[in-house]
Parts: sequence; C-alpha cells; structure tokens
Amino acid sequence: MNDTDTTPDMPGMPDWEKRFRAPRVSLPDWAEDAPHRCLFMSNATGTYELYAWDRSTGAQRQVTDRPNGTTDGVLTPDGEAVWWFSDTDGDEFGIWMSQPFGGGEDSPAVPGLAPSYPGGLAIGRDGTAVVGRSTDEDGTTVHVVRPGAEPVEIYRHRESAVVGDLSHDGTLLALEHTEHGDAMHSALRVMRLDGTTVAELDDTRGGEEELGLEVLGFAPVEGDGRLLVGHQRRGRWEPMVWDVIGGTQRDLSIELPGDVSAEWFPDGSALLIVHSHEARDELWRYELGTGALNRIATPAGSVSGATARPDGHVEYLWSSAAEPPYIRSTSGDAVLDPPGPRAPASVAVEDVWVDGPGGRIHALVQRPAGAAGPLPTVFDIHGGPTWHDSDAFAAGPAAWVDHGYAVVRVNYRGSTGYGREWTDALKHRVGLIELEDIAAVRAWAVASGLADPARTVLAGGSWGGYLTLLGLGTQPDSWAVGLAAVPVADYVTAYHDEMEALKSLDRTLLGGTPEEVPERFAASSPLTYVDAVRAPVYISAGVNDPRCPIRQVENYVDRLAARGAVHEVYRYDAGHGSLVVEERIKQVRMEIDFADRYLGCGAP
Repeated sequence: MNDTDTTPDMPGMPDWEKRFRAPRVSLPDWAEDAPHRCLFMSNATGTYELYAWDRSTGAQRQVTDRPNGTTDGVLTPDGEAVWWFSDTDGDEFGIWMSQPFGGGEDSPAVPGLAPSYPGGLAIGRDGTAVVGRSTDEDGTTVHVVRPGAEPVEIYRHRESAVVGDLSHDGTLLALEHTEHGDAMHSALRVMRLDGTTVAELDDTRGGEEELGLEVLGFAPVEGDGRLLVGHQRRGRWEPMVWDVIGGTQRDLSIELPGDVSAEWFPDGSALLIVHSHEARDELWRYELGTGALNRIATPAGSVSGATARPDGHVEYLWSSAAEPPYIRSTSGDAVLDPPGPRAPASVAVEDVWVDGPGGRIHALVQRPAGAAGPLPTVFDIHGGPTWHDSDAFAAGPAAWVDHGYAVVRVNYRGSTGYGREWTDALKHRVGLIELEDIAAVRAWAVASGLADPARTVLAGGSWGGYLTLLGLGTQPDSWAVGLAAVPVADYVTAYHDEMEALKSLDRTLLGGTPEEVPERFAASSPLTYVDAVRAPVYISAGVNDPRCPIRQVENYVDRLAARGAVHEVYRYDAGHGSLVVEERIKQVRMEIDFADRYLGCGAP
C-alpha cells in the first residue's frame, strides 16, 4: 500500500486524505444568452461553494462563502446575476438569493416569498421567475414572480411537484407532478404563466404498472414548443419529443441497452445523449433530422455531467474508480482544471454478477493491489434508494482500500440503470428486498475467497445507512461491524419529522402512512430489530438533517444504550451530510478507526 507521499504538494499526507483535499470543480453551467459566463462549484477553499467564471477574460471569483457550504445555484439567461439557495446550516429550508455576476451585495431574489424547501426554479429572458416551493403546511406551491411585482401563486397541491422548465419565449411552463399519489412516477403538465393548463401527459396506469415521466427541457429555439421528455414506456428511461401545441409525440427509439437521457444541442437540431449501462456511461449525438446516432468518444468510466456548447462541441466531466475526475471538451481542450495537486489514483473496479432472489445482481469490487483474500471487506451501500453505484472516482471507497480492506458496492433492487422493473421492485417490503440482494452478494464474496466472513462490515449513508441498521438487526450473524451515516433508524418517527416531499415517497414505497399500514412500517424499521443487533455499531448524524431527522436517530440510540449494546454516536452541526472537506475527512477517519478497533485490523 502506498500510504504516504513526500511530494511537495502535500508532503507526508496519506493518499486517502489527499483524495478528499485535492481541489475539485463541477461541470460549469453557462448562461443561455451569454455562454461565456459560467457558474461552477468547487471545494478549493475547503468547503464546497459556488464560483463565477468569465470565459472571455478568464476571471474567476467566489460567489458564496458560508460555514456549511453552498451547492444550489443558477445563472439568469442573460448572465447578469447568480441565484443561489440560502438555507440554515444544511437544513435545506430557506430562500433564493441573488448576486450580480461581477460581484456585489446579496439580496433576496424573490421578496415576499417565505422560506421553504426548494421545488425547482426556472428563469425567463424577461426576468420572470417561476419558483417551486414545498412546506409541511402547504404541500407544493408554484409562484410566478415578474420584475417589480408581487409573487402570484399559480399552483398548489398536497402531493409533491417540481418546476421543470420554461419555454424559450417564457410563455409555457413544464411541471412534473405526483397528484395521483405515486411519488416514484411523475406526470407532466404544461401551463401558461396565468396557471391555465395547455396540455397534460400522464403515463400512470394505477396498480403495479405505473410509468414515470420527466422534463428534460424545452427546445432552445424561439417560437418552438417542443418539449424533450424522459419516459419509461419500454421498460427503461429514454427520451421522446412532445410537440406541446401540436399534440404529437415523437418516439426516438434509440436502440441502446440501459437508460438513456438527453439534452438539446443549442440550435435545436440534435440531441446530446447520455447512455448509462451497467455502471458506466457513454455520450452520443442524435440527429433529429435523419435519426443518425453517432458516438462521442470518451474513455471507459462514468460521465457525471455533459453539456453541448453553442460552437457544437461537448464538454463533459469524466472519472473512473481508478482515475480522478477531469473536465474535457470534444475539441480536445481542457475546460476547467482545479487549482492545486490532482488527487492520487486508486484501483480499478471489478464487475461481479451474482444470482439473487429477484434476478442477477451487479456489484462493483475493489481490493488492494496484489492482495490475496480472504480480506476484511466493507459492503458500502449506496443511498437513494433510486440511485446506483458506478465506475466513478470516490474518495471514500478508495480510503478503505488504502487501509487494506476490500470494498463491495451492490446495485440492489431499487437501483437505477437496470431497467424500470428492477427499480420498481422496491415496494411494500422496503429495506428487506435490498438486504436479500446484499446477502446474496455477501455469500458470493465469502465463497469466492474475497471476504473474511468474520470481518465483514455493513456501511452506508442516507438510504445506505438505513439499510445498514436494518441489516444489523435482521441479519445479525452476517456482520461484524456496522457504520451508518445519516440513517433512517426509526421509520415511523422519521416519517413524521421529515420534509414533506419524502413523506410522499414513503407513502408510495410502503403503500400508505404509518397509521394506514403500521405493519409495513414496523417490518421495515430498524428500530423493530434493534434488540437483535450484536455487532458494534457506529452512527453519525447531522443535527439539522431534514431527510433523516435527528430525533428518530436518538430513539434508536437510546434503545441501544438501554441494553448496553456496543455503539458510538457522532453528531455534527450540518444537515444530510457535510460540504466541509475537513469534516468529511474526520468522519471517514472515525469510521476506519472504529472498524479497525473491533476487527483487529490496521493499516498494512
């Protein structure tokens, strides 16, 4: 293991810490009518903040500077202002602020709107803004805010909804909504800014055959009413073009396996296709006039973001598990390199397919170079649940590998990227289904000689933290240590305390509220099985977390303490995770130290 390095950039620092501290930048967004003006996120100061970049002069400046960081921001179409979302210490509840692109004072972007959870934002060329909001009292509301005028409410519903996009001329609004009660499958409504409906698109069928839709964006052309829509009609995500005014739908039938997303090229003649399949991504250009599909060359790995520029070139953010991220253009040029040293490389992933109770399960495996098993092994479970692990650079798994552990990441049922049926399998037996898949992959890891069965660690954050606590109680013989970050621990209390949009998701997953289906909430709650937990368990939680609130974590911890179970708890002043680099390093160090202590491991 290459544990330390004495190069001038970070002398004597372990590689795993360098990967967290190395400056990173996100793919720059650009203003539609001023494409030289860009906005990106970086951790260059040690906290993730927003930065403005004028490509015509090369000038960059930091826009936001807050103790707990800032990630949500957009440029106005003319590039004159940056809108950014201001919450309190990561609680995701706040207001939109505005700052001139060139610098200056922050001011409320929408005076008159009270704080809320964000529900989407669209800004028109005339300065009109459409603001989506969510509160526990009102559900979802959408307001139109014209320059110099008071906000006008044009939409309200108890179920979740999100502002999708404004048409190029600012007359049409696309809204994703779940008025039908299924938060996993949205329907679409196109409205005028007075709140009247222009057109509806709804693929929900009721029962077990709900299909989802998503807004991918209006055509970026004046007077063009075409809306690019993602749909699941063929069992996976793929795009189509909906002529909202004409009422026609054009099925593009792009024959690529896996999920397909898209965005417009700026002249509206072609689509930039992002193809995700078996934990890796590809880019393609689709010609709307001819149907021609041409591959855009990128290395094998993951594309975390891509955008088509007005000059026809495509810029993309790429990485793999072994290679740290970079941003490049199809012109061959580097786009935006972060300041300072690049993160050290890690080891490549191995693909594993395991037969499980619901079909073949895809897992990604990393192990220390040259190491022979059986090894202490961390099953690092992704959050979401509708998300997936990919062949992308991740400092957390790389840190475990540096410390002599194998790392296994499982794309269990409920994960995206393997078709609608795989994702939608996650209903009613929530948590238990995912753990069946994780158990099957663990059995493979032990039988193959990779994992030492006496030194297997179940770990994860958010939904992965939830599965960790649930797994420790329902599979107590399988796990030697549990590490749960920002978890759901007491499902009933979590439901009552969490943000309104997540209540909708939980009702969809479990088929009702805790009062309507108490047996399902009980079967899926880690608190139900807390007395069966035998492994030492480490829990970290943000005291301002609106997604996995602190009270339900404390309920679980109190039960552990009452029976004298081995556990440690770390509470920190943030929300659903931290945007501060040193805080992230501290938490990873504490998790590794905890596992080493109880497994008898240590850095080789």
